[in-house]
Amino acid sequence: MNKPRILLVEDEADIRRFIRISLEREGMSVFEAADAAQGRIDSASRQPDLLIIDLGLPDEDGKLLIRQLRGWTSAPVLVLSARDREEEKVEALNAGADDFLTKPFGVPELIARVRAQLRRASIVTSGGPASSIVRFGDISVDLATYEVVRADEPVHLTPTEFRLLAALIRGYGRVITHRQLLMDVWGQGYSNRPQYLRVYMGTLRQKLEADPTRPQHLITELQVGYRLAGLAV
Repeated sequence: MNKPRILLVEDEADIRRFIRISLEREGMSVFEAADAAQGRIDSASRQPDLLIIDLGLPDEDGKLLIRQLRGWTSAPVLVLSARDREEEKVEALNAGADDFLTKPFGVPELIARVRAQLRRASIVTSGGPASSIVRFGDISVDLATYEVVRADEPVHLTPTEFRLLAALIRGYGRVITHRQLLMDVWGQGYSNRPQYLRVYMGTLRQKLEADPTRPQHLITELQVGYRLAGLAV
């Protein structure tokens, strides 16, 4: 089995070494680039399965690199950055990033985010799940028949709740911004109404999470959006 190929674009040598060692211990191959120019070259020559990109690169902003990469590669992009402002996260996601991890971060979370993106990419590459049924935790969702089951008991979702859940499933492993979800579920005219998301996400959690106040699957990325975690693949 081939090792996943990871391209790390980060200007701080100590952080590159720390991440490389952490990922290599998990059986991954890691290539390093210290700036956007080298990252652009390596992304073409190395053909990585996933890219980890810092936003504060010495030669240009990481968001520009991500936007350029999205012109020719669909490999998932995980952003690492000390920038924690909402606007920075949203702009990076809108540029084409799939997930955002703020420095400082722990190794277990980094590994979990990387593995989630690799799993999602494998599903996309293979043309999606072989079945219309997807599972996370004790939840089973049939995307073809709109049936939802929790712990062997049927769960009734309204059409809007199901569309929201389906949008999160389609974007599994990615952070989906408020605007993206609003447009996907409600349409263009609702792109600036985040209160809709808060209400419907709350009802979804009540119906699907064991503890809605501490969700394990329907995860909030503060001030940015939501992501689905724990999908069985």
